[in-house]
Amino acid sequence: MPTIRTFYGVSTPLRSRGPEEGTKVSFFELFFDLVFVFAVTQLSHRLLDHQTPGGALQVVLLLLAVWCGWIYTTWTTNWFDPDHPVVRATLTAQMLAALLMSAGIPQAFEGRGWWFAFGYVAFQLVRTSVVVWLTRASEFGRNFQRIYVWLLVASVFWVAGAFVDDGWRVLLWIVAVCIDWSGPASRYIVPGLGRSTLADWSSIDGSHMAERCQLFVIIALGESVLVTGMTFADIGHGAAGALALAFGFLGSVAMWWIYFDRTAEAAAEAIAQSADRGRLGRDAYTYLHIPMIAGVIVAAVSDELVIAHPSGHTPAGTAAMLLGGPALFLAGHLLFKRAVFGRWSRPHVAALVALAALIPATAALPPLAVSGADFAILAAVAMPSRMTRDVRRVHVTGHSGGR
Repeated sequence: MPTIRTFYGVSTPLRSRGPEEGTKVSFFELFFDLVFVFAVTQLSHRLLDHQTPGGALQVVLLLLAVWCGWIYTTWTTNWFDPDHPVVRATLTAQMLAALLMSAGIPQAFEGRGWWFAFGYVAFQLVRTSVVVWLTRASEFGRNFQRIYVWLLVASVFWVAGAFVDDGWRVLLWIVAVCIDWSGPASRYIVPGLGRSTLADWSSIDGSHMAERCQLFVIIALGESVLVTGMTFADIGHGAAGALALAFGFLGSVAMWWIYFDRTAEAAAEAIAQSADRGRLGRDAYTYLHIPMIAGVIVAAVSDELVIAHPSGHTPAGTAAMLLGGPALFLAGHLLFKRAVFGRWSRPHVAALVALAALIPATAALPPLAVSGADFAILAAVAMPSRMTRDVRRVHVTGHSGGR
């Protein structure tokens, strides 16, 4: 594809794409993601330390900001070559900002709100400022200018929230998150600049978008495995602790199985072949991955709680984590499949009903038993996916001469 502009004398090309080959995720994009391993770990620690409805709301706000910054950058590197010096330098500056943002997560609503707010605002505005400059005389320019205006308005509330007390900070950051996340849904309408169309976003490479989001799911699942392993190493309680470790790990495997065994590949093919890639990129990947990522993080925290206290009474907060993590993941995956394939998954619906039915029983069960029930429900969803895949493979082979 042709060069958009030069930036201080350096040509800055768009991604080059062949007619039959999707854009590959670069090594620098993988390196970029390392900062978000830290961010996800910090989010889980924050949730572990603030197991109240107010604490959960705070973690939701922080997660929405972290995901917003990451997914906006994913859209950008879908268009722009991350191995080009200008783009790579921009991503490097973003990584530094993301480190500050992530370091501020544990005390974002206490004494380090400005760490998080300034890191997040710098992360968003540095990237978008460069892209606005690069595209100012191209057909892409208006779209990025609109995005920049929305991010700039949201930044006012992020920064203002960093300098007020806890209650006002929550309120201002709720407003900021609402602005950030209503932008794609409203197609960034700006007086004088108009509104973006889904056609403006349909030039994305669907396979690249899908792969990037798949890698973030791996980051979240990897953090879950890390947390459970480290917790067991520190405070494992004999056979009960080992069984809690097994249930936590196998639950992560089941979530991997549900997401990757069939759906991830089929969804990547669907968006790559779709004539409406902009809508799918926005709905299925930008929005509907949020509950799945949240579910994995909550499940990791619940695994840590069960390893620490596998027996005895199950507190209400622990029960909420144990049931809420799988429920968020399954609900997000259910909606994701609906957005991509246009149908509802009955195993997912049945699993969500089963999790809801467990709520009254949690008061009478020890945490280890609830964790085992979580795993059984997730495994029950994962196995039909595998069996359906095998049946389809046999069916296709039987009608294709054994090829």
